[in-house]
Amino acid sequence: MNFHILTLFPEMVMQSLMTSITGRAVKQNKIGIEAVNIRDYTKDKHKRVDDYPYGGGAGMLMQAQPVYDACKSVLQRLPEGKRRVIYVSPQGVPFTQQMAQELAEHDDLLLICGHYEGVDERVLEEVVTDVISIGDYVLTGGELAAMVIVDAVARLVPHVLNNHQSAQTESFHGNLLEYPQYSRPEVWHGKSVPPVLLSGNKKEIDIWQKHAAIQRTKERRPDLYRRYSELEECRKILMEKKLHHTDMTELVNRGRAVFVFRNEKEILLKDRESGIYFHTDLNLKGEGSASEFDALFTQNPQAPLRLHQQHIAEMLQEKYAYSTKACYRQMVYTRREKLPVSGLYSINGKTDGRYEVRPLDAKEACLPEICGLKDEFPEMEKQIKKGCVYGCFLEGKLAGTMGICSDGSMGMLFVPEKYRRNKAAAALETYLINHMLEQGMVPFIQFMEKDSAVFALQEKLGLSQAKERVFWLERE
Repeated sequence: MNFHILTLFPEMVMQSLMTSITGRAVKQNKIGIEAVNIRDYTKDKHKRVDDYPYGGGAGMLMQAQPVYDACKSVLQRLPEGKRRVIYVSPQGVPFTQQMAQELAEHDDLLLICGHYEGVDERVLEEVVTDVISIGDYVLTGGELAAMVIVDAVARLVPHVLNNHQSAQTESFHGNLLEYPQYSRPEVWHGKSVPPVLLSGNKKEIDIWQKHAAIQRTKERRPDLYRRYSELEECRKILMEKKLHHTDMTELVNRGRAVFVFRNEKEILLKDRESGIYFHTDLNLKGEGSASEFDALFTQNPQAPLRLHQQHIAEMLQEKYAYSTKACYRQMVYTRREKLPVSGLYSINGKTDGRYEVRPLDAKEACLPEICGLKDEFPEMEKQIKKGCVYGCFLEGKLAGTMGICSDGSMGMLFVPEKYRRNKAAAALETYLINHMLEQGMVPFIQFMEKDSAVFALQEKLGLSQAKERVFWLERE
């Protein structure tokens, strides 16, 4: 993705952002950063960009024309795509990690840095899509705030961090602050590293880190701890029918769940990444109410839904004019050990695997075979950019695709006819299951009931089937 920072002090911006992780990412062409000097677009011969505000008051105000022309000069050379124009201001919406994750999905971000008493309101109304604040305090200019946003968003772009797990194990992931960290020496100023961290016992270390993260959040951020407790209570209830609710429990486990509501009969969660709502009726008695959905659909009338009971799907279809996009089976890999790969794919040139399986890159997204799948899998291009779609290659030729869908399930499975009896699908899914296990995820898949070939593959690989179906509802 690309960041375009409109500023009066381009040197200040570039000198700071071209260091450390962001600077390295620019040099490796993983992100782009440019600073656009607003003064270059003023029509004043003295390069002035400010004037006195109408109505009086202290200070000067940045004029609309140079800001507008600078912004348009950037927009007109960008391809059509996902882009946002952000004005950084203490009057804006508070910046959060969740907002950073959402902005990281875009192709281009334009950030306007104000100065003096701000920017003429008329140009903000004309070009700005978001007003964002990094805190309830006033700075001398917007550059520092813009750089904070760029840094927070850039590190979430795929492959910017060397360790792709880093962005998912730090503060605010799953509403928990990060656990305490220690390095050498083992004893410093009379204080020792907790013994469990020296034990080499991965399971015990994970337990300690989780407990420490919970305690730290409880002590320092009771507001976050309250959200964590709400979701943890939902997870425990959903685990009572774990096969049926794996899609929902995995939202919580992966730190993607937003608590919407829970009562004695129902749980409704939202996936912060995909925007999909997940609902289940706990009593399974056909008594689901629509009271909470009224507020939801008033705010978000196009909300896509995943429902776990047919009577709820029928109720919402009737009341809110939803259509059932599909009825799916859900199957889950419940074991913890990896699947054998011998005869399927090679790992670093080892084993006798037939195929090479690896993430597809942005260039491969333009392959004719991939382009032909975009109608069948609309989210494929987006998931390729996130590094979540994998290709199976035989002698350099693409023999199939599979990946992690935006809702967290395995999917986008496609194998051309000539490879369908050559274990290409088995190689892809085996690779994906093993990869997800390494990341601490529970692999699961949702597929059309009539797809007997996919069902046979899941049985062969040892996935367990939930008795109940999952209903996907969307508005046309």
